[in-house]
Order: sequence, then C-alpha cells, then structure tokens
Amino acid sequence: MKRLLFVDDATNVLEGLRRSLHSMRAEWEMHFVDSAEAALQTLDAMPFDVVVSDMRMPKMDGAQLLEEVKLRHPDVIRMVLSGQSSRTAVLRSLAPVHQFLSKPCDPQELIARLSQAFAMRDLLANEALKTVVSRLRSVPSLPTIYDELMTVLSKEEPPIAQIEKIIARDVGMAAKILQLANSAFIGSRGRVSSLLRAVSLIGTETVRILVLSTHVFSQFDNAPGVSPHLPSLWEHSVSTATLAQKIAASENAPKTVVEESFTAGLLHDIGKVILLAELPQEYSPILAANSGEISPHELEKLGCTHAQVGAYLMSIWGLPFSLVRAVAFHHSPLGANETEFSSLTAIHAADALISPQDPSPLNHDGELDGKYLDSLGLTQRVEVWSNFAKEKDMAAGGSGEAADSVR
Repeated sequence: MKRLLFVDDATNVLEGLRRSLHSMRAEWEMHFVDSAEAALQTLDAMPFDVVVSDMRMPKMDGAQLLEEVKLRHPDVIRMVLSGQSSRTAVLRSLAPVHQFLSKPCDPQELIARLSQAFAMRDLLANEALKTVVSRLRSVPSLPTIYDELMTVLSKEEPPIAQIEKIIARDVGMAAKILQLANSAFIGSRGRVSSLLRAVSLIGTETVRILVLSTHVFSQFDNAPGVSPHLPSLWEHSVSTATLAQKIAASENAPKTVVEESFTAGLLHDIGKVILLAELPQEYSPILAANSGEISPHELEKLGCTHAQVGAYLMSIWGLPFSLVRAVAFHHSPLGANETEFSSLTAIHAADALISPQDPSPLNHDGELDGKYLDSLGLTQRVEVWSNFAKEKDMAAGGSGEAADSVR
C-alpha cells in the first residue's frame, strides 16, 4: 500500500481531498496535515511515498517545505497542488517539485498521475536508484548545445522554431521543457508530447529565464570516463528520433503519434544519461563489458535497466503516459500489452535498426522483437523501415524539420 501525505493550511481543502479520494483507500494510506511543520514531523516519524503540498502557507510555504523534504527524504515524490499560478512561484519551485497541479484539482487527474508514477516506481527494483532519480533537478545537457541556445536566446526576439530545433537535439533540455509544459500552471489542456507545442506553451521569455536565471539546464562537468560517451549517445538519440518519426508517418499514424514518436526516440535512452551523470563509477564498467546488448549487464550489476530508470524520471515529472510507456518498454515491447501501432512501436523498431550501425558500444542494446511485430501484423513492414535507416540524414534536423519531410 502506498502512503501519501497531503499538506494544506485550509481545513476545507483537506476535507475535500479526503472525500474526493475516498475510493482509493484500499490502495493508498492517506494522511492530512495543516502546516509544513506538522508535515515534516509526520515524515520524520514514518516513511511516505508522496507529499502533495499547497504553495501558500504561513511560516513555511510549499516550495520551502518540499525543498526540505528533498533534503531529508529524497526518495519521496513531491507535488504542489495550489491555486497560486504566478510564473515566479512556478520557477521558484522547479528544483524541489516534481509536478504541479492547480486547484480545483480533478481527482481523476491526480489519481492518474500518481498511479503512473507508482507503476514506473514498482518497475525500478534498485531502491538506491529511486532516490537518485527522485532528487534530480535536471538531466545534464551537452555544453555545445547549451551555449548555442544561450546565443539564440540573447536575441531580442528569438524565433520559437529555432529554439525548438536546438532543444530537439538535446535529451536533458527536452525532458525539462516537457516537464514544465505538462504543469497545470502552464494552462495546457491535456498532456503535451510535442516539443514544438511545449516550447510554444512555455514561451521564449520563460525559456530565457530558465536558462539565464534559474540554471535549470545543467551541464556535464566533463568527468573523465563520462564525457567521451556523450556525443555518440546524443547522435544516436537524434537518429532514433528521426527514424521513429519517419516510421510512424509511413504507417499513416495520427499527427500526435508522429510527433510523439520523435520525442520518445529522443528520450528513449535518457536513463543512460542519468546513469552516466549520477553513477559514473558503477556504469562505466557496464559499458566496457558490453558485447551485444547492454540491458542484461545493467540488470546483473544494477538490478534494473536504463529504460526503467528513464521511465521513472519521466513519470514523476508528469510526462504523458504513452511517452513514458514507450521509453519503459522500448527493449521489451510485448510487456506493454499493446494491440496497435504506437510511439512504442516506432522507437522500438528505430532503435533496433540503427543500433547495429553505431560504432559506440553504448548504443548496442536492442534487437527487433519478431513476436511483437507479428502480433501487430507489421512484420512485412520491416524492410521498408530498414530502407529508411540506411538513409544518410538520420541524425539531421529537429522534430519540426523532420516532420515536414515525412508528412
């Protein structure tokens, strides 16, 4: 049973949450407190899986509370549920908060978001890694791309399409932009999988603030043994994204699936980025030992795979479930129990077709699952997709540019 703590200084809000979540009592043990001080005392007394806090509270507000929770109990999922929607409040809370929800909150939306996070958390068997992922503020970006974005943002009116094109080449930037775009405070209706739409929703000024003021796009520190792997990892991610998008378009998938296939391809190996950044001493020997597929070595040494690590981060950041599922099962698609073509199909095929061509052992980690493709009636399409993989422009362009070439 999962244990949740709700914090709000308004008694009527707590009672409303208690009533609206009554149906979850068999699965969730829920506690309700009316101050940050009481919340910290409760957290120190027993373990919790989630803290959901109001933003505006006396003495210690929600951002301050969750920053303290992050320090004391870094494995806890941290969410804000608040009627305060100012950009300043959102940006202040980017470091300690995983997700934002606004009042009044649809109980089903809260249930869906938490259930998604719990599902991915349960897949991740390594308890220490759960803590590592939960405390992450950002996924590091490549310094060259970071500098390029800084240059564009220094212009008086930087074009959104150019910003999106840069972000579409960087795993860390894309993940953080999607996290904020899927925040209720942005005002989006429904989940956002398209990077272009995400940047448009956030706006160039907010992106500028993220980069210049809050430094939410961190950079790798050029640690020995880590940095040499990064260029090939980024190139592989962009190549997989571009091919996945072409595959989705060739199957006449809906526009949303075509766009999501690019995003899923870009983020499919985000778990490797996390492991390289956070556990370089443990992960580097796994890379050195890789002679075919990397996932078995990860399971042996870490008890989990990069796919599970990446999916867990994306789930607690509130990214769309179809996107999270695609990343979680991109090496084992039968586990997703799908019955039709999806972004998972696209990135599974793209990753498997591109991997053999990649000179880096970091990217040799997948084969086509014939049973999965046969279950969808797509086996005969592999030759067509293989021809796409042989084209020389797989690593070129951003999501918008790639989309234009296949629609």
